Amino acid sequence: MAFEFGFQAALTLAVLVATVVLFVTERLRVDLVALLALGVLLVAGVLEPAVALSGFANPAVVTVAAMFVLSSGLLRSGAGERAGLLLARAMRRRPTLGLLLLMVTVGSVSAFINNTAAVAIMLPIVLGVSRRIGIAASRLLMPLSFASMFGGVCTLIGTSTNLLASQIAQDSGLAAISMFELAPLGLAFFAAGVTYMMTVGRKLIPDRGVSEDLAESFGLGDYLTDLALSDGSSAAGRTLTQVPEIRDLDLDVLEIRRGEDQRNVTLPLPDARLRPGDVLRVRGSLEAIRSLAAHEDFELLHARRFRDRDLEGRAPGEKVEDGALRLLEAVVPPGSGLEGSTLEESQFRTEYGATVLAIRHRGKLRRERIKSTRLIAGDTLLLEIKRERLPQLRGGKDLVVVSDVEVRTLQERRLLVAVVILVAMVASAASGLLPIVSAAVAGCLAMVLTRCLTLDEAYQAIDWKIIFLLGGVIGLGRALESSGLAGAAAGFLVDHFQVLGPIAVLSGFYLLTSLLTESMSNNATVVLLGPIAVGTAGALGVDPRPFLVAVTAAASASFMTPVGYQTNTLIYGPGRYRFSDFIKVGGPLNLLFWILATFLIPLIWPLTPV
Repeated sequence: MAFEFGFQAALTLAVLVATVVLFVTERLRVDLVALLALGVLLVAGVLEPAVALSGFANPAVVTVAAMFVLSSGLLRSGAGERAGLLLARAMRRRPTLGLLLLMVTVGSVSAFINNTAAVAIMLPIVLGVSRRIGIAASRLLMPLSFASMFGGVCTLIGTSTNLLASQIAQDSGLAAISMFELAPLGLAFFAAGVTYMMTVGRKLIPDRGVSEDLAESFGLGDYLTDLALSDGSSAAGRTLTQVPEIRDLDLDVLEIRRGEDQRNVTLPLPDARLRPGDVLRVRGSLEAIRSLAAHEDFELLHARRFRDRDLEGRAPGEKVEDGALRLLEAVVPPGSGLEGSTLEESQFRTEYGATVLAIRHRGKLRRERIKSTRLIAGDTLLLEIKRERLPQLRGGKDLVVVSDVEVRTLQERRLLVAVVILVAMVASAASGLLPIVSAAVAGCLAMVLTRCLTLDEAYQAIDWKIIFLLGGVIGLGRALESSGLAGAAAGFLVDHFQVLGPIAVLSGFYLLTSLLTESMSNNATVVLLGPIAVGTAGALGVDPRPFLVAVTAAASASFMTPVGYQTNTLIYGPGRYRFSDFIKVGGPLNLLFWILATFLIPLIWPLTPV
C-alpha cells in the first residue's frame, strides 16, 4: 500500500524533528522532551491512550528499572570501593599494568551492572591515585569511562539500549536477543578498545596536570579574600542586603566568621545582621574586591592566594579531620534534580548547607556570577560545606562527591547474597528458564527480602529520568510505525541505496546511529532507528537481525562527545577535559569500531535472504 502523507504523518514528523533538535541542543531535560512529544501525540489523537502509555509497561523499561536495583544491591555491600582500592594499589606500583587492570575490571563489571554506578564509585578512587602518583586525572578517567562502555556491549543486560533492542526485535516478530548473543561482537570490541586505549589512545589523551590543592585547581586565588568590619563601621547592625557597598559591587558573601579564633562560621542568611569585628569571606572580581577593601568600613585581611587549609579553617599542621569545614569537588550526575536549575532557584546553600565557590561548566571555569549559572549534567562544583552536613550530601543523588573516598564497611554476607542473586538472575535468563523481565523482577524482590537493600533504597536506586525518557520515546517510536513514517523511511533508503548492497546499507546504519548517539540519548536513537533498520532489511529481502545488531552496538559505543553517554558526562569536569578532547581520542575509536562492525556483524549474523 502506498504511503500517504496525511495529518498524522505530518504531525509525527514535526514532533520527531522538534524532539531531535531539543535533544541535541539540551534546551530542556531529555525526559521532559520525551514526555512533551508523547503528550502532543496523545492529545492530537495520533496515538490511542493505551498505545501511548504502553511504553511505561514495556518489558524492556521494567527490566531497566530492575537492573538499577540489582546493581545498587551489589554495590551497597562496599565491594566496589574495596575493589577500587586494590586496583589503586596496583596502579601506584605499576601504573601501566594498573591502568590495564582498571579497564579490564571495570569493563567486566559493567557487562552485568549499571556502568554509570560503577564509574561513579571509581571516580574518587582514581582521582586520589592521580594525586598520589603524580599522573594527571585526564590520563586515567577517559580510559575508565570508555572501558565501561566496552563491557556494556557484551551482554543483554550490559546497557539499557541492548534491552530496548531486544524488545524491538520481539515487537517486529523476531526472537529476543539472548543474554550472551552479543558477546562475540562485544568481546572483539572490548579487545580492540583496550588495545587502542593502551597504545594510540594514551598518546592522544591530553595531560591537564596534577594539583593537590582544590582551590588552586579551580583558580580561586584572585577571586576570594577576607574583609573585616573596621571599628565604627556603618555596616554594623545592618543585614547584607542593606550594605550598599556589597550590593552594588555584585560581591557574594560566602560566610561570616566571628570570635577570637574566627572558627565560629555561619552562612550569611539574608536577615543576619553584621557585628563589629565580623570577618566576611567574599568572592568577586579583583576590581570589586579592591573597591570594597578601599572603603573605610572594611579592612583587607588576606592579600594572598587561598589554599584548601585556609578555606577549611585549619591551622598549619592540622589534619583535614580537624577543620570545621570541608572543601569538596562534586559532579552533577545525569538525572540529578539540580539539572536545569540555578543555585538560586534550587536554594542550594539552604538545602545542602554548602557554599559553591566555583563551577567548571562545559569545560570552562566560572568564579563570578555563578548564582545565575544554569547547571547541567557534568558540571563540577567546588563546595565548602560544614562537616556535619557531609553525610546528607553523600546520601543524596543530586551530587557525586569525587574529591575523596568514602569507604563503606565491606559486608561479606550481603556481598555473597547479592552475587548469588545476580548470578541466579543471569543464569535463569540465559538458560531460558525465565524471561529476562521475570528474572530481573524476581532478583529485585530477592534483594529486598534478603535485606541487601531496603525498599526505600530500591526506589532511590532507580534513575526515574531514564524510565520516563524510555516511556516517552517508545511512544514516539509507536507513532512512527503507526503513521507509516518508519516504513516510508525504509522504502526511501532501499530505493536510493539498494545498489550498494546489504552490507553497505548495514554499515551506513551503524555510522548513522553512531553519529546520532553522540549528540542525543542513545536510548532514543535505538527506539527511533531500530524499527527503520528492521524495515529496511525486510525491504532488501535479508534477515533483519544483523541490521538491528548494528544499531544496538553503535548506540552503546559513544566515545566522541562528553554528552553522548552518561559515563563521559560524569568524567567531563573532574578530568578537566575540553569537548575537543573527546573528538580527538574518541573519533578514531568510533572509526575503528565502525570498521570492525562492518566486517564482523555479517560474519556472526549472516545476511541470509528471507
